[in-house]
Amino acid sequence: MSHFTLLVGSTLGYAEDLAEVLAGILAGRGHQTVIHTSPQVDHILIGPDHYLLLVCSTHGAGDLPDNIQPLSRQLQEQQPDLGGLPFLAVGLGDSSYDTFCQAIRSLDQQLRDRGAVRIGDRLEIDVSQPDLPEILASAWLDQQLQAAGIHP
Repeated sequence: MSHFTLLVGSTLGYAEDLAEVLAGILAGRGHQTVIHTSPQVDHILIGPDHYLLLVCSTHGAGDLPDNIQPLSRQLQEQQPDLGGLPFLAVGLGDSSYDTFCQAIRSLDQQLRDRGAVRIGDRLEIDVSQPDLPEILASAWLDQQLQAAGIHP
C-alpha cells in the first residue's frame, strides 16, 4: 500500500471533482489518499512510499488557478530539494486555446526543475471533447500505476 497526496488547482471545480474520482480509485485499491485544495510546499515534502498526484485546470490565458498559485510561488522562492519525489500529473484544458493545459505543464516543469521525477506521461484532457475526463483519467491512472509497478 502506498500513500498518494493529491494537489488540486481548480477554478470551476472540474479538477477538484476529477481529483476526488482518482482518490476514490486509489482508495479502492488499498492506497491511502489525501486531497489538498489549497496546496502548499509543505504538502509535497513527503516521506518514502509517497506519491504526488497533481490535478490542475488551466485558467484564463494559460494561468494557474488562484488556489494553486501560492504553491507555484513557494516552489520558485523556496526552491526546495525534491530529489526523487515521484509524481503524476493530470491537466484539464480547452484545445481551442493556444495555452491548452499550460498550467499543468508549468507545474510539471517546476517540480522537475526541483528534482522531482514524473512517473510516465502527463495526461492532458481536452474538456471540449465528448470523452468524459473521469474515464480518460481512470484508464490513464491504471496504465501509469501498472507501468510503475505500484500495486494495491
